[in-house]
Amino acid sequence: MVAIGLPLPGSRNDCRAFTESGVDRACRGAPTIADGGNQGAGLLIPHSKQRGQTYLSPQQETENAVHRRARARVEQALSRLKNWRILRDCRLKGNGVHQAMLGIARLHNLALSG
Repeated sequence: MVAIGLPLPGSRNDCRAFTESGVDRACRGAPTIADGGNQGAGLLIPHSKQRGQTYLSPQQETENAVHRRARARVEQALSRLKNWRILRDCRLKGNGVHQAMLGIARLHNLALSG
């Protein structure tokens, strides 16, 4: 499932943007992956070494590898979307990118439920 939150003005901390944009309500009850900037938000983030720990366990390394692969697919998809001319033009018009992403997310979720 893909969830798109409301755009927020200025720069926001990842956790704050997650809650203020409404994405937390849209993802309630679903496992949601994120990067390490979302600690404390109840999301699936990569394992990191604790103080005094020299390495991660093999299971943690394996889970991090799965997490990296999933996030890489999302980041590559976003990168490709930014190269599309229609989205470049949308950036110049208010909340055009937000509206375009909502449409893409709806189509993706419809295809998944399909």
